[in-house]
Amino acid sequence: MKKHLYILAILALVAAVGATAQKLPDLKGRKIVAVTENAYTPLNFVDAKTGKAMGWEYDAVNEIGKRLNARIEWKISSWDTMIQAVRDGQFDVGMDGITINDERKGQVAFSDPYMVSQQFMLVRKGEKRFTDEKGLAANPKLLIGAQAGTTNFYVAVYNVLDGDEKNPRIKLFETFGATVQALLAGDVDMVLMDASSSKGYIGANPGKLQNLGGALGTENFGFIFKQGSDLVKPFNAAIAAMKADGTLAKLDTKWFWDYKP
Repeated sequence: MKKHLYILAILALVAAVGATAQKLPDLKGRKIVAVTENAYTPLNFVDAKTGKAMGWEYDAVNEIGKRLNARIEWKISSWDTMIQAVRDGQFDVGMDGITINDERKGQVAFSDPYMVSQQFMLVRKGEKRFTDEKGLAANPKLLIGAQAGTTNFYVAVYNVLDGDEKNPRIKLFETFGATVQALLAGDVDMVLMDASSSKGYIGANPGKLQNLGGALGTENFGFIFKQGSDLVKPFNAAIAAMKADGTLAKLDTKWFWDYKP
């Protein structure tokens, strides 16, 4: 009897997943121009061994394209121009671990969240001068590396330091990768980064980096579109289907646990 119920449960799950897939819109081969930065390991980056652009967001959006019967064409943009470029319609969808917040909602449309982000302190291995954000803030000699305009920058300003966005203890860099290189070189003492990307950089620099302290807030990542874009609903449908059938969880395992740079 138990075996029979188990088989029925499996069949019901398969039917539910199949029904979800059948409801996805068919974009009939439409070209979707997607943009990212290639500087946010492991979400989007260029593999040093192969020179190939890859990452969690690449895999996710390519899969969304397949499910929606759309053709994804990839483009690259710097972080500081990406949101405006998507807002202006230069690209159809953008991604770079972009936190969903009210200010950005006034500029672009967001998809439903595809990932939960928590900010953690990334430090050099064996850091002994501080154990949490309060200890770092109390020592005026300690510096923070950040990329201007990012969630990491604002958390550093308002959750770690004194709320002054021009505080000289925050050293600005053009990419997340540059902040990590500065950390490794000893030019800054801490970089704030979401847990997923921290794992990527720790894995890429074995024995050199570690997370310290607890999470400093929780944020949701979403894909961005021009306001009024007809792609938001199809993307949301695909995200829901990929959550339901475990695809997003498999991407988490691939890029945050199994990937070896």
